[in-house]
Amino acid sequence: MRTSRYFLATLKEAPSDAELVSHKLMVRAGLIRRLAGGIYTWMPLGLRVVRKVETIVREEMNLAGAIELFMPAVQPAELWQESGRWRKYGPELLRFKDRHERDFCVGPTHEEVITDIARREIRSYRQLPLHFYQIQTKFRDEIRPRFGVMRGREFTMKDGYSFHADYADLQREYRNMYDTYTRIFVRLGLKFRAVAGDPGAIGGTESQEFHVLAESGEDAIAYCPQSEYAANVELAEAVAPKVARRAPTERMKKVATPGKTRCEDVANLLGVPIEKTVKAIAIVRDEAPKGASGSFAMLLVRGDHDLNEVKTQKVIGTFRFARDEEIEQTLKCRPGYIGPVSTVPLNIYADRTVATMSDFVCGANEAGFHLTGVNWGRDLPEPGQIADIRKVVAGDPSPDGKGTLEIVRGIEVGHIFQLRTQYSESMKATFLDEAGNNRPFEMGCYGMGITRIVAAAIEQNHDEHGIVFPEPIAPFHVALVPIGYGKNAAVRDVADSIYRTLTDAGFEVLLDDRDERPGVMFADMELIGIPHRIVVGERRLKDGLIEYQGRLDKETKKVPLGDPLAPLRMSSC
Repeated sequence: MRTSRYFLATLKEAPSDAELVSHKLMVRAGLIRRLAGGIYTWMPLGLRVVRKVETIVREEMNLAGAIELFMPAVQPAELWQESGRWRKYGPELLRFKDRHERDFCVGPTHEEVITDIARREIRSYRQLPLHFYQIQTKFRDEIRPRFGVMRGREFTMKDGYSFHADYADLQREYRNMYDTYTRIFVRLGLKFRAVAGDPGAIGGTESQEFHVLAESGEDAIAYCPQSEYAANVELAEAVAPKVARRAPTERMKKVATPGKTRCEDVANLLGVPIEKTVKAIAIVRDEAPKGASGSFAMLLVRGDHDLNEVKTQKVIGTFRFARDEEIEQTLKCRPGYIGPVSTVPLNIYADRTVATMSDFVCGANEAGFHLTGVNWGRDLPEPGQIADIRKVVAGDPSPDGKGTLEIVRGIEVGHIFQLRTQYSESMKATFLDEAGNNRPFEMGCYGMGITRIVAAAIEQNHDEHGIVFPEPIAPFHVALVPIGYGKNAAVRDVADSIYRTLTDAGFEVLLDDRDERPGVMFADMELIGIPHRIVVGERRLKDGLIEYQGRLDKETKKVPLGDPLAPLRMSSC
């Protein structure tokens, strides 16, 4: 491809609203252009990258036995009403009425549609197992789209759905997809981790998330370097301390802590380790599924720990944080000074670590005061309910008992679920088993964010000059930069010859035949992330040489003109 016949739209400056590196570089490199909030046009250069990701995903899915189809983006409300998600999904589901006043939505996912296909087309266990997948545009009406295509409203996704006669076969396909996703991310040239995840709005039982590792990642991942354990921090178990609670050595005492509402500040004022403090969090919990009324409760975590809302909700059900006026009405105290030692009967949930503490510091339920030397069973009743409700931290024991945890950041780009019979039961999707009985399908669901992978790859691979694409997904393999292409016949003839040689050898080459200064051409080729660069210049040609430089190389290398493939063979492009 020649730049004179292609469309490059590089920019010197990033848009002012771009926060992440990937957003800035994708706009500057001309990969995307914004149409509306969270909606982007993929420009020719960016589309080349997307298509390469799709090709790798498609090849591996086909090899794994999945069958490609293509489902409508627009879906009738009736299917979502059958599954119960029409109301549950929330405002992210873009709903509209057609000219006949019938309700539809733009699909954020396709569990309902594929389940409808299965109940219409699959009659017998003899047709199972089946795994259908598609690569298709989705739409989720994010309240605050940001980070470019990382959290956009419209995006391209690979979603797959498998149907099975029994749970054992679902587990087999789940492992098959775990291995397939692993191969895909290896082929994409990305550093990643597979972690235990939370099914979230999709539902089901077991799930695994695939994260591209990057410092800018929204998700924190807990993993054990000494074992295979890895989980999203929202799901990772904080193991209960093995040491028994120590006997009290202090007398409970009320101390003045004016203006000190944070555990760090209280610990500094009192000269005690923050690990001796207890953080009290007031919440209002829904007591019944219908949410007719709520109840005031208190959550306790150690002062240096953070509440894990996902795990807490699994323990106590749906809840919200109490408002200031609710706290003052119940405890007769301003927020920041509340604690579990109270004359008011409290429903208390103590984290496992807090339950083993003694002589601890907590709020006194009086503005400007805290209590020191507090002990369970003496100064307040033993905690009625003890549970794992905190986020793990680096250094915590690994739940598998094989080491300690470390924390890294990741960008979720894939998620696989064991849906089981959640959708097949609600939508009455059944098949006839060997005994002739109707049974609901066991289902699996396997998603991968195609366009998100592009942004995640850039977050993981960039430098001060621009994008550093992994070779498998780079828009071109080689940037061929002739200096003075339009003015020097010798340079032009050699550049054209190298272009033909590389192209015939299977390399995708971008020949920069623009009438630009060398610095401009070099900057553009670095910005758009092409892995290899060959420079043809009059001065080197006199010595029978050309110059080669890898995208991350600090220096150029002189290469004999007669073998332009030599540096590319050595780099295993």
